Amino acid sequence: MLANSLIELDRAHLIHPVASYRGHEALGVRVLKSAKGATVTDASGRQLLDGFAGLWCVNAGYGHDSIVEAAARQMRELPYATAYFDLGSEPAIRLASELAERAPGDLNHIYFTLGGSDAVDSTIRFVRYYWSAKGEPKRDQFISIEQGYHGSSVVGAGLTALPAFHAGFGIPFEWQHKIPSPYPYRNPVGEDGDAIIAASLAALRAKIEAIGPARVAAFYAEPIQGSGGVIVPPKGWIKAMRELCREYGILFIADEVITGFGRTGPLFACTDEDIVPDFMTTAKGLTSGYVPMGAVFLSDHVYNVIADGAGNAAVGHGYTYSAHPVSAAVALEVLKLYEDGLLENGIRAGARLMRGLEDLRDHPLVGDVRGRGMLAAIEMVVDKKKKTPLPASAMPARRIFDRAWDNGLIIRAFAHGVLGYAPPLCCTDSDIDAIIERTRRTLDQTLDDADVRQALA
Repeated sequence: MLANSLIELDRAHLIHPVASYRGHEALGVRVLKSAKGATVTDASGRQLLDGFAGLWCVNAGYGHDSIVEAAARQMRELPYATAYFDLGSEPAIRLASELAERAPGDLNHIYFTLGGSDAVDSTIRFVRYYWSAKGEPKRDQFISIEQGYHGSSVVGAGLTALPAFHAGFGIPFEWQHKIPSPYPYRNPVGEDGDAIIAASLAALRAKIEAIGPARVAAFYAEPIQGSGGVIVPPKGWIKAMRELCREYGILFIADEVITGFGRTGPLFACTDEDIVPDFMTTAKGLTSGYVPMGAVFLSDHVYNVIADGAGNAAVGHGYTYSAHPVSAAVALEVLKLYEDGLLENGIRAGARLMRGLEDLRDHPLVGDVRGRGMLAAIEMVVDKKKKTPLPASAMPARRIFDRAWDNGLIIRAFAHGVLGYAPPLCCTDSDIDAIIERTRRTLDQTLDDADVRQALA
């Protein structure tokens, strides 16, 4: 009765993100009640392995008492402190210092946000301020990548290049431009890494020249494109793109909202790629999803241009909850857990995950397996040679998610037939093996789908 009551209250009042409102009303909510480690329990008591860490964010896993205690302790001592008026709190100051110490290169200045979308928004404001302070206000054009994701705020969603985030919203804006995704599995130049890098460099150079080099302000890239389908560029791709931006004097923003904090192995994917961006955005794993928080990392030269340009005037950008002491206290404890063994465990578990997914390549519906660390995907097709995606009539996003759920597994099912994986770094061998076994069962059930069988015929 309680669960049914919650379902009706949800239908009547709670608006869900990135959902068909009428479709959700018809389906009803699945209520989650508790979680521990990599396992979540719904309101009926049914247990499921969370192969997606919430929304790629519960990197440390669920149920860490030390995180809860850190939050409670901070709430008792100082539940809120504004960062306005030159005020601050110890947890936020310490967290900024700890993050700067671990960040690539000279990313020594940290601006705290509430999450990834407003972290990206903040970079747009900082970039514009930077170029104005440099005496080049006409540098007001921004470039990102098709199938990239940079949040769902008004301007960030314009940098995002996924149709659902544009339709009906009047975006992207005319100053937001795109180049093709590297997408090795479906790249017109093939899957050779050098050819993909050359094609991406040519596309970025052509776009810059078409806009006018003196007009381009910044270029945004994810080390791995998450919401676009876990697209993993070839090794060296992001470094080559960063160097081309340096050649043109364009600011390079690495969006590590998904890839940061052990998701691909190291604390930051940029360190594995041997690059130092001008800005880096993070969120999600920063607090392991336990409380909201994001962070923008600014390099020394960017910070100094902005600071010198403002002089004694205020830089007019801020949020009420920026540098929130409770969120910072949580992030400090999460960072400790990462470095006390979770990063190492994530590397081991990620290798096991990739081996298990690779073993599924022989399945009739598996066209591609890709990933790095605890971030991976399977791309499903009905014709491996032609790389023909599943038919829209098979409703991959809805039906495959439902099948996996019924099999005791939570994954991301994309509309184009891609299965996304981002399990918590705390996963045991048995957790990973269960994810693989339940995935195979889900694939087999999808193979029996009438619409899929017709497409295979």
